[in-house]
Amino acid sequence: MRDFSDQLVEARKRVTDAETYLRVEELRGRRPQLETEASRPDLWDDANEAKRVTGELSAVVDDLEHFDGLVSRLEDAETLHELAREVDDASQEAEIEANLTALDRELRALELRSMFSGEHDERDALCTIQAGEGGADSQDWAEILYRMYVRWAERRGFDVEEESSTAGSEAGLSSVEFVVTGRYAYGYLQAERGVHRLVRMSPFNAQGKRQTAFAALQVVPMLHEGDVSIEVDEADIKMDVFRASGAGGQHINKTSSAVRLTHLPTGIVVSCQMERSQLQNRAKAMGMLKAKLAEEERLKRLEELDEIRGEQQRVGFGSQIRSYVLQPYQMVKDLRTDHEAGNVQGVLDGDLDPFMEAYLQWRRATA
Repeated sequence: MRDFSDQLVEARKRVTDAETYLRVEELRGRRPQLETEASRPDLWDDANEAKRVTGELSAVVDDLEHFDGLVSRLEDAETLHELAREVDDASQEAEIEANLTALDRELRALELRSMFSGEHDERDALCTIQAGEGGADSQDWAEILYRMYVRWAERRGFDVEEESSTAGSEAGLSSVEFVVTGRYAYGYLQAERGVHRLVRMSPFNAQGKRQTAFAALQVVPMLHEGDVSIEVDEADIKMDVFRASGAGGQHINKTSSAVRLTHLPTGIVVSCQMERSQLQNRAKAMGMLKAKLAEEERLKRLEELDEIRGEQQRVGFGSQIRSYVLQPYQMVKDLRTDHEAGNVQGVLDGDLDPFMEAYLQWRRATA
């Protein structure tokens, strides 16, 4: 019978560490307070406060149940290992190893999350992909990137809502704006903010020559009322309404319910067409606008314009954070962290977690 004692001791240490960075004891004390608040009959008289309370309660319950599940699985593995060692039952080795592998996978995910340090990392993410240099190839590349992030979100159980898009002149997308909804969506996706470079044999080149294309991803956290003190003067907003496009049911395509807001002083444009009413779309679009204005304010306060601004001033050569090479060899390499992967198709199918983890570790080391 194989001895798993060392792996079990290491797993126990990691679970104990998780108890610390998840602040489990603090959460256990906070849960009954939130449950009392959530049960108040007048809670929904203030919708924003109700969303805050129920959102925090959901996060607390999720963390506690996740941690308790880890402890239970570890104790089961320790008990099974002890019993199997007593009777020298090698038939239990496969089950013990499977339990430890699953436990390691869950702990790695928690340890990655422990690296989030920003005040808005738990938020949903408002993302914009913009095609850059490279003509039709860059527009095709923008669409490929969009699909990559949708697939990554699906792997994590996050939802994606496309808010607006502009088709490319020849292929793909000139730009697309979408919201990724899920806990820590912004925390993860901030690792992807910047210019992405593609090198491949171009399907749009008659001679089949190698072509380089660029597209940029911008990411800002979706903020709730009260998160930031951003005041928007209604006189600075131009609102256009139009009919929603695409799927959405009979009602959504028969009325001019979609909303486009232009902030005249900054030129920032946002639009929303996913809700049923013009009022709902306008409210969501205002949230998106405030999120982008908050990001503008954050950048103005920085003593140095870091990669967030500098990398996106020009979506072309010399500004990329990551290269995806399909020809003459296959490699994806992040130029900030030096993390690389040879399975390009796997990355394009949404296998981005290793790059995000490398970014978070790099950011913590260079902070």
